[in-house]
Amino acid sequence: MKAVVLASGGLDSTVAAALARREGYALYLLTIGYGQRHHVEIQKAREIAAWLEAAEHKALQLDLREFGGSALVGSGDVPKNRPDRERRTGIPSTYVPARNTIFLSLALAYAEVVDASCIFIGANVLDYSGYPDCRPEFLQAFERVARLGTKKGTHGDTVQIKAPLLLLSKTRIIQQGLALGVPFELTHSCYDPREDGLACGQCDSCLIRLQGFRAAGLQDPAPYATIVPASPEDQ
Repeated sequence: MKAVVLASGGLDSTVAAALARREGYALYLLTIGYGQRHHVEIQKAREIAAWLEAAEHKALQLDLREFGGSALVGSGDVPKNRPDRERRTGIPSTYVPARNTIFLSLALAYAEVVDASCIFIGANVLDYSGYPDCRPEFLQAFERVARLGTKKGTHGDTVQIKAPLLLLSKTRIIQQGLALGVPFELTHSCYDPREDGLACGQCDSCLIRLQGFRAAGLQDPAPYATIVPASPEDQ
């Protein structure tokens, strides 16, 4: 069995990949550099691919900065130190237009070439503030697109979209990762790291990750430039 895994170098995609390995899949990792300010995650993905003993790891380069429309690929500021209630409302400026549609399309092409039966993605709907391309209905719709728009689909084969973390809290994801031996110190989640790659500790992604480790009664082994004390509502 073969699976393509969208591997960003982050916590969620690494746990998703480890789950795929536990299920017995040979892993074909796909990492996409899209002009993101947190490009350090690409090197992290290479280290994680080695830990996973992936059958293959492809790193593609795009440049979504040509379009902009997001603080991750444009000149806007990444939101910092937002309280939990604010993170859970609206679509933040870190949303990259159609990113998962683009990524899944590339993963689908890769899956056809290597004859993989599924694509694993670390999408999660509970811990992020309204990214529309992380919703179950989007992933279900894309699976239908995969069936209708590919050679494999015309032959009656299905490329499944698997999002095993979709409805899990960050704490539960971390607990699953621990059970699988995931080296969290290799993962990178920060949206706005320093030039030396150190996580800022203040963006939404850092705050959600740190909150998850605290709730699990653990210390995040990844290094941070700053760690903001937990607010009463996040405890």
